[in-house]
Amino acid sequence: MWSCAIGPPGSPIRTGYRFSRSQLGMLTPGASLMTDAADTPEKEPDARFTYANERTFLAWNRTALALIATGIAATQLLPEFHVDGGRRILGLPMIALGALVAFTSFRHWKANERAMRRGQPLPRSPMPLVLSIGIGVVAVIAVVLALIGSK
Repeated sequence: MWSCAIGPPGSPIRTGYRFSRSQLGMLTPGASLMTDAADTPEKEPDARFTYANERTFLAWNRTALALIATGIAATQLLPEFHVDGGRRILGLPMIALGALVAFTSFRHWKANERAMRRGQPLPRSPMPLVLSIGIGVVAVIAVVLALIGSK
């Protein structure tokens, strides 16, 4: 058996790849020893991880639903601002953020499922960044509307 390692012996940067002589003979010049992610066979992950991924997806969708409901409530139930269309200026970005969170949560759930089935590390979640920026924008809009309305 031949092994492939990166870095000097004893280095923390090592791989566990082992190749027999017949496998090394099958390599053509310029061929990679690493397999492509699309070539990685998929296997059924542990059900606990699949359920945890699904619970996270559902939690993000509850957040999306809350944002959409709050946006609708803002456009319909808030008292009028001193700015024409102020309720819509505040409510529509919340509805759009809710839709974005729902869409992004599905994409992240799908990416996590794919990574678990291929035995790869889970991708980083874009959800905290999406939600933080979106809520920050809505907060700035609310502050501007409150300042304009106080005159």
